[in-house]
Amino acid sequence: MNAMTPLRSASRLSHSLTLRLALVFALLAFVSLALLGVALYRDLERELVRRDDIALITRIDQLRTFLNDSNTLDLIKAKPALFQNMMGNREALLTIGTPGQPPLLVVNPGNLTMPVLTPVAMDHRLTLDDVQHLPNVNGVPFSALAATIDSGDLGSLQVVTGRLMTERTAVLADYRLNVYLFATVAAILLALSGYVLVHRGLLPVRRLARHTQSIDVGNLNERLDSQGAPLELLPMIDAFNAMLDRLDKGFVQLGQVSTDMAHELRTPINNLLGETQVALQQNRSTDAYQQLLASNVEELERLARMLDNMLFLARTDPRSALRQRQELDAADEMQRMADYFEGPATDVGICINAHGSGLIWAEPMLLRRALANLCANAIKYGAPHSELCIHANPTANGIQVQVRNHGQTIPAQHLPRLFERFYRVDESRERSAQSNGLGLSIVATIMQLHNGACHVSSADGITCFELFFPARQQHE
Repeated sequence: MNAMTPLRSASRLSHSLTLRLALVFALLAFVSLALLGVALYRDLERELVRRDDIALITRIDQLRTFLNDSNTLDLIKAKPALFQNMMGNREALLTIGTPGQPPLLVVNPGNLTMPVLTPVAMDHRLTLDDVQHLPNVNGVPFSALAATIDSGDLGSLQVVTGRLMTERTAVLADYRLNVYLFATVAAILLALSGYVLVHRGLLPVRRLARHTQSIDVGNLNERLDSQGAPLELLPMIDAFNAMLDRLDKGFVQLGQVSTDMAHELRTPINNLLGETQVALQQNRSTDAYQQLLASNVEELERLARMLDNMLFLARTDPRSALRQRQELDAADEMQRMADYFEGPATDVGICINAHGSGLIWAEPMLLRRALANLCANAIKYGAPHSELCIHANPTANGIQVQVRNHGQTIPAQHLPRLFERFYRVDESRERSAQSNGLGLSIVATIMQLHNGACHVSSADGITCFELFFPARQQHE
């Protein structure tokens, strides 16, 4: 157990939103500062190259003026070391000479290998484009410029000047190192500060988590407080509160169903128990015992139907029902119901009028069970020698199914509650083995599964149940 604790801590740390955001901040800071440093590095490099190139051009221009004096040429021949000292460092290079002859002056303290350069013409004004940048000489970048100079007495001279960029390379290398160093330090600092800021910024989320943990079955009526919460959390809070509303409603309904079911089961069980106890108090005839058993069977059948209906309501899977929907011919389905209930209807003198048109987008077994429940109620409570109408008519966005019968008008105050579980209009029917108050609630559940609607109206001795099934959508 202890060995697993570090692994769990590491796993939680790797999935930490705060750590992820801090690392993202650090990465963005490093990339941004590195790009900025590279841009500044390129500008600095271009500026240093430009200055070095200008220095070479200036040197050639000075030599053009300087070598026009014959005394200068004599001085070069007499004291070449003087010019070597004037160059100032071991990275500078200068050669002066006549083409095809030994040079008059060679200043090359570093013994550099000098590449062959094409000199610029005498009448050409030197520009930065004339400076040649060689990849490296002895491993170091090298800049050089060759030009032809008019020396008067000696005619034209060829001057080559150049410089190794060791110092410039070192400066740029230090600058490059500093850029990466500063970017890394800044990224680390930003990661630490970002971690702290994000951790503080997620404080409302932790408060919501603590509040959520405090909600259980005993206080489902409590809701998360959105007052003062960040705007980004409001949709989550609203969604969670809506979920709590649904859970609260579901628990209330579950409690009500449990209470109603206990009440409904108590009546037939008490009937069975009472009648059996009375029968056992004294000897009975065979006919009396047969009557008792028949009564018990009646009550047990009622219990069986009630449990069957409750299991149907509990086991119905919305996803399975939606997957098994089909386009059913309305006329066939209406006629199927008429044929099925022809016998019971004829027994009470009820005539069934069935017709329909269009297609019903529904799960076949659920559709037939809903219609069967409505037809059974209509025959049971319908007036003898009346008409039962089962119609289906298409609408703009679906199909409307009606089950209409003649009988006693249902009072208006009962209509909104007819589809509730265990609800009955006439409590005197409670002992009837044919009624358990679940038939219409099953119809309502089936319509909810089909995203449809159910409605009932009753006036002037005519009760009409309407079921609306939406039309099939393109994605279904």
